[in-house]
Amino acid sequence: MSRHVAIVTDSTAYLPPRTMERHGITSVPLTVVLGDQALEEGTEISTRSLAQALQKRRPVTTSRPSPETFAETYCRIAESGASGIVSLHLSAELSGTYDAAVLAAREAPVPVRVVDTGMVAMALGFCALAAAEAAGAGGTMDEAVTAAEKRAAGTSAYFYVDTLDYLRRGGRIGAAQALLGSALAVKPLLQLDGGRIELLEKVRTASKAIARLEEIAAERAGDAEVDIAVHHLAAPDRAAALADRLRERLPGLADLHVSEIGAVIGAHTGPGLLGAVISPR
Repeated sequence: MSRHVAIVTDSTAYLPPRTMERHGITSVPLTVVLGDQALEEGTEISTRSLAQALQKRRPVTTSRPSPETFAETYCRIAESGASGIVSLHLSAELSGTYDAAVLAAREAPVPVRVVDTGMVAMALGFCALAAAEAAGAGGTMDEAVTAAEKRAAGTSAYFYVDTLDYLRRGGRIGAAQALLGSALAVKPLLQLDGGRIELLEKVRTASKAIARLEEIAAERAGDAEVDIAVHHLAAPDRAAALADRLRERLPGLADLHVSEIGAVIGAHTGPGLLGAVISPR
């Protein structure tokens, strides 16, 4: 068995399965609780089912993977020949996933470095890819962690949501900010800041908010060589249109990923989400 550094992330990275397979990245699923059913993200619940449940105002919650799930994953990877593991996860401000991974890492049969990237969605996915590329080139655990942290430091994520109500219900944004948005009937633009979801701007209409999202993404990318991800939930036309406009505007665009986010993040944002992740290389 070859000795190598293995990369683990979680299902909120929303990396395409083929990409994970090509780079040897393992994903640990979070769980969506829909009514009395606990379903693994990515395999047991579709985003369509989630959107329908949210629109019907059915109770939807999310939960982290258990430390036991991480422990089983680390053991399986060690048995495959890994000499060490770098485990990269969504912001600890948003989920207990990082804490569960830390608990499991203490008993793992090989060294495990657990990293709170402060990211989510493809902002996390780009970090995992950077670490996998470093490891694939023969890098050490430290070099893989450094590559991920460097990518995280340069990556920005911005989101448009139709309403702040879902974020308020899940405790991911302050009630005062959510109520302000509702009272003024504004459309919110959010950003990932310090691992937290923060209100960035309030715009009067959905069309103006989406146009502003495009402007912010283009300004953030500038002329640099960048990877972009456009995310959506139950809004494929919006996502395709934004992606097309960014392709035209960004001279340094390297890769552009367009994908529907999974159930865990979707449960907290609601249908209509449109997001842009900008990650300089």
